[in-house]
Amino acid sequence: MGTPLFAVAPLDAIVRSNHRIKAVITAPDKASGRGLKTSFSNVKQYAISHNLPLLQPTNLKDPQFIESLGLLGADVFVVVAFRMLPREVWQMPPKGTINLHASLLPQYRGAAPINHAIINGDNITGVSTFFINENIDTGNIIKQCPISIEPDDNAGSLHDKLMHAGSQLVVETLQLIATETVQTIEQNDVQTENLKTAPKIFKEHCLIDWRKPGIEIHNLVRGLSPYPGAFTRLAKDNEAHKICKLLQSDFIYKKHNLPTGSIVSDNKTHIHVAVTDGFIAMEHLQMEGKKAMHVADFLRGFNIQGLKIVNY
Repeated sequence: MGTPLFAVAPLDAIVRSNHRIKAVITAPDKASGRGLKTSFSNVKQYAISHNLPLLQPTNLKDPQFIESLGLLGADVFVVVAFRMLPREVWQMPPKGTINLHASLLPQYRGAAPINHAIINGDNITGVSTFFINENIDTGNIIKQCPISIEPDDNAGSLHDKLMHAGSQLVVETLQLIATETVQTIEQNDVQTENLKTAPKIFKEHCLIDWRKPGIEIHNLVRGLSPYPGAFTRLAKDNEAHKICKLLQSDFIYKKHNLPTGSIVSDNKTHIHVAVTDGFIAMEHLQMEGKKAMHVADFLRGFNIQGLKIVNY
């Protein structure tokens, strides 16, 4: 059971293992884009290309869907980046329902663990498999794999690292279940203090507050790149502001007397924004309605004279 790209690699790993997929469950198709063309989930695309039986329920409590699940006779359900399951679903398989989560549980329970680990400046995270219970991300841990967060990692690169590590972890977990050698750990026995959460990220969380310390702003940029993207508002004189997403940055520690949010540029190779303890160097950015580009390319086609940050 899964929907986005993060779920495809574990599915592929299972297909390539000695375990047999009875069916794939993914989200219903949806219309997207300017032409409202019907788009398939990444998981559905994989299932079709590998001729795997496919179910796309709109209601996970639908009696017909529940009946279809029961008729599959699956030993175990594997959940990766899917919806919250009702009790009648996760309790169905005789060997349980397992979930792959992109953190070292109980840290970063929630919808956006990859983003929040980087935003918080962590240098290590990981993946966990656990048995699903009635609460979100709280079930007994089966297996974990730590992964380092490098200084140049962003949410995109860390996503790929965790996706591949998680794929291997899912197959190892299934092997433990198949051989009846699973030994679980209750999450309360791992850590109960200083827990960080990973709530869903909304647009208001992506607005850069230039009054914060430089490293916090830099980590926000990393943690939201390439999607949804940290952003600021730029304007010239009395013109309407435009949204500028900052997709790559650097923090330069330096004492100065400039007002916070001041823009400093040589109009050729760099744009620096003054913060309380130095400068944020804009390395890769995307103006509203334009494609993403390196700062030097941006400056070749944009006159930065009079440009100001507004509403921070």
